[in-house]
Amino acid sequence: MQSLHTALVSASLHRRIQISTPHSLGTLTNSTPPSSAKFRRGYDAQVLKPLLSFLRSTSSPFVVNPYPFFGYSIETLDFALFRPNPGLFDQHTKLLYTNMLDAQLDSVYSAMDKLGFSDVEIVIGEIGWPSEGDIDQIGVDVDTAAEFNKNLIARVDSGTGTPLMPNRTFETYIFALFNENLKSGPTSERNFGIFRSDLTPIYDIGILRPTFRSSDPVYNPRSPVRGSSSKRWCVTKAGAETVALQRNIDYVCGLGLDCRPINEGGLCYLPNTVKAHSKYAMNLYYQTMEKHEFDCDFDNTGEITTIDPSYGNCEYQAN
Repeated sequence: MQSLHTALVSASLHRRIQISTPHSLGTLTNSTPPSSAKFRRGYDAQVLKPLLSFLRSTSSPFVVNPYPFFGYSIETLDFALFRPNPGLFDQHTKLLYTNMLDAQLDSVYSAMDKLGFSDVEIVIGEIGWPSEGDIDQIGVDVDTAAEFNKNLIARVDSGTGTPLMPNRTFETYIFALFNENLKSGPTSERNFGIFRSDLTPIYDIGILRPTFRSSDPVYNPRSPVRGSSSKRWCVTKAGAETVALQRNIDYVCGLGLDCRPINEGGLCYLPNTVKAHSKYAMNLYYQTMEKHEFDCDFDNTGEITTIDPSYGNCEYQAN
């Protein structure tokens, strides 16, 4: 970390880029109640104290990976999922904890405070809940995973903070975007994703783009109108801004999909306009991604049509 920071200083980037490293809650001991938590002997003075000193001097955060999933039992499931529950009362601070994440974060804070580093910011580097587990696991299913992540987002964005760190908003990274279908270990280890490994969504926690279906597709005067009751194509919406359409081209072609037909000399290169090229690229992506409506959204610049946009020798794919 010191070497990386030195390299950033030499490039005058140290004020723009922070260096940190994540830690599991396995570095803690005596974490219940939160006020009793401290870092494990051997980690505290030899590793974490100099590390926290480095983070303070470089204005960087201490990154932790709290996982209520790995700390819950049948009795504490509601506590882990931010549901109504009796809570956990800390006799020393006289504070009541209504969810496990707050308790975990305050345990980290208490351990940092005992070393004299309560002023260092805390960032949540990993947190999540699996959508599938082994047959004997309670509270591991799609609905529960969606519930946890929705409640998590609401909690960390609320600005409420925790009992020991009130009025804070925690930078948080949800684990994970995709399932890891080839990962070994328990079933749950392969199923923390919001999306499956084939890119299809498992559940929505408010991050999926809204979808739109056109009831009156725009007529392309360059093309013969060819209707189809079963085939669908993705085309650009009328009035879509050129900057947004160019971004669509860059995104699709940047994925490695075959954009050669809209390159110079390609069958779909003419007309050489951003709108025409974007329409081809958007349809290419839509057809490749199993033709879900949200695959044609493109930040509300695309729409689905039953009219074949192909023209001349330029054929638009339709599986």
